Amino acid sequence: MHRKPYLVIAFALATFAAVPAAHAQADPPVRLDTLRNPEIQTMVARLELDKYKATVKGLTQFGDRRQGTARNRQAVDWIEAQLKSYGCTNTERIIYTYTTPVRRAPVDTTGRGGRAGGAGGAGAGAGRGDWAQGGARYRGVRTRTGVNVDSLKQLDPKLRALNSEPATDGERQEVYCTKVGTTHPEEMYIVGGHMDGHGWGEAANDDGSGTALVMELARVFSSPDVQTDRSIRFVLWNNEETGTNGARAYIVQRQALQGKEDPAGSGKYPEPKWLGMIQHDMMMFDHGMPRADGTMSPDQRPEADVNIEFAMTSKMSEGAQKLAWALATANDKYATDYPAQVGQHMTNTDSGPFQDIVAAISLREDERGRDIGAGWDPQWHQVTDLYSTYSDKDFRLGLNAAQTTLSGVATLTGAKLKK
Repeated sequence: MHRKPYLVIAFALATFAAVPAAHAQADPPVRLDTLRNPEIQTMVARLELDKYKATVKGLTQFGDRRQGTARNRQAVDWIEAQLKSYGCTNTERIIYTYTTPVRRAPVDTTGRGGRAGGAGGAGAGAGRGDWAQGGARYRGVRTRTGVNVDSLKQLDPKLRALNSEPATDGERQEVYCTKVGTTHPEEMYIVGGHMDGHGWGEAANDDGSGTALVMELARVFSSPDVQTDRSIRFVLWNNEETGTNGARAYIVQRQALQGKEDPAGSGKYPEPKWLGMIQHDMMMFDHGMPRADGTMSPDQRPEADVNIEFAMTSKMSEGAQKLAWALATANDKYATDYPAQVGQHMTNTDSGPFQDIVAAISLREDERGRDIGAGWDPQWHQVTDLYSTYSDKDFRLGLNAAQTTLSGVATLTGAKLKK
């Protein structure tokens, strides 16, 4: 299912070879452990399955964390407190206003009294077919997708009560903190995941898994003995589920401030120049394509992998592709269990608003446009997106995504351990 287009492979081999050219021709082959940076290897080892699981579990205490609710605001406060406890104490918040847009009724373009889009659109029932999704052609079994809005489908009365407060328009907040670079503090990589969810579950995978990943990276990089040449910003977006509004608010407020020293002569850069944006959204569930009857395998598929996506149609596609392959190369060296696959159809997450501004990529459990949109994840926006739904293998897939990003960003920012 996961094939790299020939041109993408050629570019990757030319630009981000997994091993240096001198090693590529070595006989016998060079051992992988000789290619690893031992300091980065030590940092990667500080990512632990139990800590990752505990962070996801901590997020689920706030239910689905739907934007515009008290539970969402409480989750933002909890995230900030956790970041501070890790040593990432320079936390700040983006504050903006969200108003629910007026939604117009779908226009009938069928001429038959039906809704535009036909049976191939989102929400279609199980069946076989051939569709274009997120720029990628999809062949195979497709099952119904959508957002659960029925509270009675949540059978846990405590969780149903926790999620009962509806969203209201008004002020929104999202938190971030920064690892300041020692030699180039004026440049940074943005590492993000969205903390809001919906569907009357716990939003454990969408996107507790990505939020926990970003928080765990903040913990490791904030260790007193870790220093980086360039800066890293860890951002937990809000309002992703309503259309990436939190990411868009960040861009509106911060883009023009890039690389400006403030105050002059201080050596401080409130908004370092963006070198790349790396998003994490749904990290854990890779059980394969639905069966012909629409049911799913209860087990992780043997071919499970970490999907790294860039948008081939973006203005910054060349740089984004380079960034994607840089992380794939890091995965080859440092991830313990699962390989990475690079795809060219990034869509529907907080990296989208950045993609024409800076090199932007997204890490996923499956390809968003092709696989998740076709029903490969039956928990997506459903009451079953619960911590208890996922096995240790599922959590370990998320942990390997964390290893991938940590090692890739550590390489790109010149991370090292103080002697």
